[in-house]
Amino acid sequence: MRSIFTFLVAITLTSNAIAQVNNEVLREKGVIDLYPFYHGVASGDPLDDAVILWTRVTDDTLTADSVQVNWRIATDTLMTNIVNSGTGYAKASADWTYKVDATGLQPGSWYYYDFESLGEHSIIGRTKTAPVGDIDSLRFGVVSCSSYEHGYFGAYRHLMNRNDIDCILHLGDYIYEYEVGGYSNNISGREYEPTNEIITLEDYRIRHSHYKLDEDLRKLHQQYPFIVVWDDHESANDSYHDGAENHDPATEGLWTDRLGASGQAYHEWLPIRSPQPGDIQIYRSFEFGDLLNLPMIDTRIEGRDEQGGAAEANDSTRTMLGATQYDWFHNNLENSSKQWNIVGNQVMMAPLEAFGTPVNYDQWDGYNYERQKLFDFVADSVDNFIVLTGDIHTSWVNDLPGSGYDASSCTGSVGVEFVVTSVTSPGFDLGVGGSIIQASNSHCQYVNLNKRGYGVLDVNKNRTQFDFYYMDDISDVNTNEFYADGYYVNDGEHCANQASGSSSRPGPAPFFAPQPQDPAASVEEHEAPAFVVLGAYPNPANEKVTFQMYAEKEQPVIIQVYDMMGKKVFEDKMTNVHVGVNYAQLNIDNLEKGTYHFVISTGQYKVTKSIIKY
Repeated sequence: MRSIFTFLVAITLTSNAIAQVNNEVLREKGVIDLYPFYHGVASGDPLDDAVILWTRVTDDTLTADSVQVNWRIATDTLMTNIVNSGTGYAKASADWTYKVDATGLQPGSWYYYDFESLGEHSIIGRTKTAPVGDIDSLRFGVVSCSSYEHGYFGAYRHLMNRNDIDCILHLGDYIYEYEVGGYSNNISGREYEPTNEIITLEDYRIRHSHYKLDEDLRKLHQQYPFIVVWDDHESANDSYHDGAENHDPATEGLWTDRLGASGQAYHEWLPIRSPQPGDIQIYRSFEFGDLLNLPMIDTRIEGRDEQGGAAEANDSTRTMLGATQYDWFHNNLENSSKQWNIVGNQVMMAPLEAFGTPVNYDQWDGYNYERQKLFDFVADSVDNFIVLTGDIHTSWVNDLPGSGYDASSCTGSVGVEFVVTSVTSPGFDLGVGGSIIQASNSHCQYVNLNKRGYGVLDVNKNRTQFDFYYMDDISDVNTNEFYADGYYVNDGEHCANQASGSSSRPGPAPFFAPQPQDPAASVEEHEAPAFVVLGAYPNPANEKVTFQMYAEKEQPVIIQVYDMMGKKVFEDKMTNVHVGVNYAQLNIDNLEKGTYHFVISTGQYKVTKSIIKY
């Protein structure tokens, strides 16, 4: 059937008719043993009596539009003291992901959970509910900006191994939208999938799946609940309510379609408490006893007007948050009775100038009128105001200068901002060094423009401290880390002080959720296939179909296509399949409309995927 293969071949041909891309070895160790939960488990949005549990079911034999999933949550790693359980369905309409709001839990408690489907159990996850009442301390891991092509997620690995935190705060840019090489450090075997810039729902789903197969990210999700907000790269660079710098309607379609696709995939693939179907709102708040009010705001999509310049920065009609979200945020802070009010925020809130000119109008500097309105309100009505920020791929500690700010006497500051660096994304070239920046911005207490890593936020009754941890080399999959510096804010004060050392949490740590090789792990013994098709996107399809596959060993793979009459219309062989995740993309432009059976086989393994061509 080779004579008609040309209409099935992707435009970017290799020596085979199938366009084969991105064979990776290092990042997905152990994936094959997790059947049918190859993407692991995750939890998030902890309340004092509930937490979201997440997984994804993948099986080559599924023919229906849903598959039953059983879940349970217990107080022990052996899963003997079950406190709640239930049944639901992973659905094709949600890309076979499954989320449940596990309720009836006790506050401030560690729990262990797993899922069962198709006769197999997932790995065990670990999560924690929010505390109530009088509590002494809290600790959070803080991360942002994980560009897959710029390095390995060593920050996630070291953060996971700490075992001294309660929750992970991810401040955005969980994924990136660029094509292979479009924003990259060009590390061999560390390339995006799909290879194109992601635009459609299927594109965003593949990219999320691609990230979730990373071992370091998967294990971090397994051990801690996440509270997440997006920034711009979950949709497109420098996005706002009605568009994005990296979106061209003439060639990439309506922004509303792309935003809806990216938002849907985000809510499918992350353990976030989702709103009503079709609503992609992410701003929400959390309470941790009497110690902390934690509003997570959306400074990117919900109400932001298009970025402007100096002429627009003080325009009273322009907004960062939008009227509805601003009122919600105002009311949240005004009605808070907690000791600390800490805000999860995407872009830098403090002013940042070089030689008297703002550096970046995508930040709050571009929306100065609304920022000043917020600062005036905070100065009058809000105690212990702290902002956590990501986005800028560098590290900062800033006083938030209100009217009459004076750094030497710490007067006029309305609060403090801690800016965490990126997990991997490269720092911005501001054209000047840190010392010049601090000379031009007296409210900037700490600046590091070069290092990648994570932060630890330690909150207690006396002070809140932020510690900076950096990686030695993000291009090294086994990179070490080091503590760099820490800054704190005392209760009742509004300026940052340099700490004498890192914060710590005394006392015994909770048991980790066991890994599959551990005797206590609940993954059952089964004969795992040596080759797995993790997904076929999109379906139905019109132009191209991408297959995401995992190989446990090097082996040739044959792809055959049959029409509804059983006639073979295509066959080709992938000869350079490697251990790890592999992708094959087929162009189906010239196929007639109808259903086709794609048979993917090795010498010992065969799977059939039915794809509708429309």
